[in-house]
Amino acid sequence: MDLRAALAAHRLVAIVRGTDPDAALHSIGVLAEEGITLVEISLSGADALGVLERAHRRFGDRVLLGAGTVLTAAEAQAAHRAGAAYAVTPGLGDGVDAARALGMPVLAGVLTPTEVIAAQAAGVEALKLFPAAQAGGSAYLKALRGPFPDALFVPVGGIDETTARACLAAGAVAVGVGGPLVGDAADGGSLPALRVRARAFRDVVREASA
Repeated sequence: MDLRAALAAHRLVAIVRGTDPDAALHSIGVLAEEGITLVEISLSGADALGVLERAHRRFGDRVLLGAGTVLTAAEAQAAHRAGAAYAVTPGLGDGVDAARALGMPVLAGVLTPTEVIAAQAAGVEALKLFPAAQAGGSAYLKALRGPFPDALFVPVGGIDETTARACLAAGAVAVGVGGPLVGDAADGGSLPALRVRARAFRDVVREASA
């Protein structure tokens, strides 16, 4: 998988983390129907590896599935076996190294300039700026892009529609959105409400790409 190209094309990573595995799977289906097909399944959700495996079987290449919250080598290996096409980490560590060794592209969590340098040295494909909103949102992203103009930043953490619009305008290649997009759908909540939110975020991305 070419993660760099996927991020540039889709500009939105939906982060699914739920307490109900069946609801999480249904949520991925709704996202796909609404054209949001770059999806991260967080390993901190209930039976996340099972959800990943089932989603991989059901959707195949129609949905680009990644494993999120990959912390350890064992988690990277398990995610790879379950069908993850890429790994997303909250920081640098064994999960990054193991995913790279498996040939999985990595969206690695960073916050500081020192971490950006370390992530680039590790050969990751893109940088998950986390927690983005709490660190200063688009203003902090703009400041980081000064010394790292060619880095592919994906702000994650507290990204709502307004913050997403600002971060994309400030040069983010994409944004990662969990709660403000998925809401409680992956816990068994309303799928029609998820569909409405998906359309709203899809419109934000379209505006930013116009």
